[in-house]
Amino acid sequence: MSVIGFDTSNYTTSVACFDGRDGVNCSKLLPVKEGELGLRQSDAVFAHIKGLPELSGRLFSHVNKATITAVGVSTHPRAVQGSYMPCFMVGYSHAKLLSDSLGVPLVEVSHQQGHVAASLWSAGRLDLMDTPHLAWHLSGGTTELLLVEPDGRNVRCTRIGGTTDISAGQLIDRTGQLLGLPFPSGKHLDALSREAVGKTLFKVKCNGSEFSLSGVQNKVQQFYQTTGDAAETAAYALRCVAYAVHKATEYALLEYPGLSVVFSGGVASNSMLRELTADLQPVFSEPQYSTDNAMGVAVLAHRMTEE
Repeated sequence: MSVIGFDTSNYTTSVACFDGRDGVNCSKLLPVKEGELGLRQSDAVFAHIKGLPELSGRLFSHVNKATITAVGVSTHPRAVQGSYMPCFMVGYSHAKLLSDSLGVPLVEVSHQQGHVAASLWSAGRLDLMDTPHLAWHLSGGTTELLLVEPDGRNVRCTRIGGTTDISAGQLIDRTGQLLGLPFPSGKHLDALSREAVGKTLFKVKCNGSEFSLSGVQNKVQQFYQTTGDAAETAAYALRCVAYAVHKATEYALLEYPGLSVVFSGGVASNSMLRELTADLQPVFSEPQYSTDNAMGVAVLAHRMTEE
């Protein structure tokens, strides 16, 4: 039994196959012009349309189509009313065509639910799908602390904290732009930060499990203007994000003591974040499954259709 998953986010085109234990994900970053911070939705849609045939060709070159029993797809960013981005419709159209052609069920989930499932599968902790836990969704567009609870064979994600303005991913990408790094800047900022030796940070104020990062952006700009040091600035920005996330998690654990803390989303692949939150004993996936991918969608579709 194999399940195919599609995810067409605003950053990555991806398609995956999962057989209940092992899986493979084929993905490709959307092209962004140098100096720009992301794509318009119309450009993202066109990029997905161009990219999916190549990726599906790579995936299906070693998938036995006779074993495919379901197709999963992310159709919206989050499983809440009004959550919508046109780029997810590209994945839906391909997934619907494939499911109709094969005569197998089509399973629709959210991009956020897929992130949680991918992280848990990659970390070897799919058992947490069946018990309440906390999860951070840290990405280019989202910085949310979630209470994740079982919802049949899927999960229900309720926001209990996070940023009140710009996301951690936006802060990282804007810092990358300041330093002349490519977009998306996460892995480049991560690599640059490893050259830093300082420990300076701006202690972000948390209101319970919520915090603002727009002020941190100003602090990062001031820090770079003062020091002129790209590596130290990269580390400064990441250290501020890690501090806010850590502090917000501490508050949440006072209300939800004993729950595991899972990290998902592209920012969760950052090495400094992993280092500075280690005392929380968090669940981290492999970096490749923290960034946008279709594997979590395939995992969910497999769970939701298995007998």
